[in-house]
Amino acid sequence: MNNHLSVPYLQDDGLPTPEVGSWVEEKYELVNRYNRQFSTGMKRKWDCRVYIDLYAGAGRSKIRGTNHILEASPLLALGVPDKFDKYIFCEKDGNLIQVLRQRVTNQYPEVDVAYVQGDCNKKVGEIISKIPPHSSRRKILSFCFIDPFDITIEFETIRALSQRFMDFLIILAVGMDATRNAQFYTKPNNKRVDSFLGVSDWRTRWQEISIKGITFRHFLCQEYANQMETLGYKKVPLSKMKEVRSDERNLPLYHLAFFSKHDLGYEFWDQVLKYSTDQQSLPGIE
Repeated sequence: MNNHLSVPYLQDDGLPTPEVGSWVEEKYELVNRYNRQFSTGMKRKWDCRVYIDLYAGAGRSKIRGTNHILEASPLLALGVPDKFDKYIFCEKDGNLIQVLRQRVTNQYPEVDVAYVQGDCNKKVGEIISKIPPHSSRRKILSFCFIDPFDITIEFETIRALSQRFMDFLIILAVGMDATRNAQFYTKPNNKRVDSFLGVSDWRTRWQEISIKGITFRHFLCQEYANQMETLGYKKVPLSKMKEVRSDERNLPLYHLAFFSKHDLGYEFWDQVLKYSTDQQSLPGIE
């Protein structure tokens, strides 16, 4: 799959490299293309561009069952032609963030990088404190990539970050987590979706729309987009979210969703989607 993409396979550098499913190749390709569009396109429009990765990992990934090693999101962002002015990497696993730090030091010793170890939901204040202050003389724009394995990213974390000038590219793990656990998450006493969406009244809307044959994952995607609108972000239809499926059984894993308060960000995202499969609108959700 990788021979026609811009994210190449790498030689083993001897450092620990987490194994992942082969579908990450498509994700990394899309993220890499957007990083390049954003960092270059915003270079002359903003005085300082900040890249934030809330689930940074070790910087590299190995495709499970193969010897294929890829740069993961932090190193992809560091490798753009027009580098960001500041990088902020958050990772809960202390071992992974140490490996990431070593890789960054080896490859990009001159770049301004801040590290935050811990759960991004609990460390959001520290993350924000590392963003340079915005002023009339120095305009700061941040791009935040959020790549969790489940829907544990809390909407209050997004709300806090959105108080700064910030665009988001978020993995909505509604297939690999929410769909598989729907019978538990829809119970009245389960708060996982409440925290994910930042609201507690979603069950009423789910009961109404599920009758129309809409899947739980698609419902959650649009609910999330509606919540982002309350923060001032532009409306995002499901057709503009890239669905990624597993290679083995073609099961839906997650949607890659972009959010910005400005049209230019969506122009960049549309360019990225041209390199992906055509997206189709689904009946009942716009």
